[in-house]
Amino acid sequence: MTQPHVVLGSGFVGRSLAKLLAESGQKVIIASRSGRGPTHKNIVCIKANASSVNDLISISINPQVVYNCVNPPYHQWKTKWPPISNAINKYVEKSEAVLVTCSNLYGYGPHEGMMTEDLPLKATWTNGQVRAQMWFDAKALHDSKKIRATEVRGSDYICASDQSRMGDRVVPNLIKGKKIQLLGAIDQPHTWTDPEDVAKLMMVVGHDERAWGKPWHVPSNEPKTQIEVVRDIAGALGVALPEVSSVPPAIQKLIGIFNPVVRELLNSNYQFDMPFVMNDDKTRKTFGLTPKKWESVINDLISAYRN
Repeated sequence: MTQPHVVLGSGFVGRSLAKLLAESGQKVIIASRSGRGPTHKNIVCIKANASSVNDLISISINPQVVYNCVNPPYHQWKTKWPPISNAINKYVEKSEAVLVTCSNLYGYGPHEGMMTEDLPLKATWTNGQVRAQMWFDAKALHDSKKIRATEVRGSDYICASDQSRMGDRVVPNLIKGKKIQLLGAIDQPHTWTDPEDVAKLMMVVGHDERAWGKPWHVPSNEPKTQIEVVRDIAGALGVALPEVSSVPPAIQKLIGIFNPVVRELLNSNYQFDMPFVMNDDKTRKTFGLTPKKWESVINDLISAYRN
C-alpha cells in the first residue's frame, strides 16, 4: 500500500501543499480541526487535534512525510505551540516519517543585515522564542537519529488573507478608493514571500535527503517597501494610489489593549522599522528553485478579491 503524505493544517500553505502533492500523483491526507481542505481524487480531508498523539496516529500509522502547516492563533503561540510541536515530534518518531515544518524568520530576532540560515536563533520576544525552540527540539531529535527533520522559513506572506499585511487590510480598500494605513514603517525594504513558494519548497525538501537536519529559506522576490507593494497592487488594479500612512505607535498600542493580535504584533515592529531582508541563495543553488514572478504574485493576490 502506498504510504500517504500527511499535511497538518488547512490554511493557505497547507491547502497549496496538499494540491501540489495530489497533482504530482501522491496520496494525501490533510488533517485539521475543521476537517476541510481542497477537493481532489488523491486528497482525503479529516478532522484531527494536532496536540494529541493518538489523534495523529489515527490519521496514518505509516506516512512518508508529515508536513507541519499548523497555525494556532497568533496571540496564543506561547500556550498552543508547545503541546502541538511535542505531539507532532512524537508522532513522527513513532511513524518513522520525515518531518517538514513550515516556519518563519521570527526565531532570528532583530538583526542588522541580510538574514541567512546560519544565523543564530536569538529571538527577544515570546512568539520568536517559541518558533526557535521548536527548531531546537526537532534538530536535537534529528541529531540523535530519532527523527529526520527539516524546516522552511519564509518572510511575511503576500496573499489574500486577513493575516497578510497586504491582503484584507489593503486590496479591498484600494478597490473602494479608501486611504491605506499600515503597521510599521512604510519606507523600509522588506522581503515578501508567496505561500505557494513555501508549499513548493516543503514538497521538495520532504523528498531530498540533502535538506534534512537543516533550515531552508523560501525563494522570494527582491525586497520592497510597504508603500512600493501597495503601489504595485494599485497599478495592477488600475486604480489611483491613495494616501498611504503608518498607524502611529501610540494608536497601535491603544488598539492593542482591545485586540490581542495587534498587541502581539507590536513586538514584531522591528521587522518593519529597519530593513528586513532574507537571503535565499542556498535554497536556489541546492534545489534549483526560484520564486513565483512578482507580477504573478500581485495578480494572484488581487484576483482573489475580484472573484
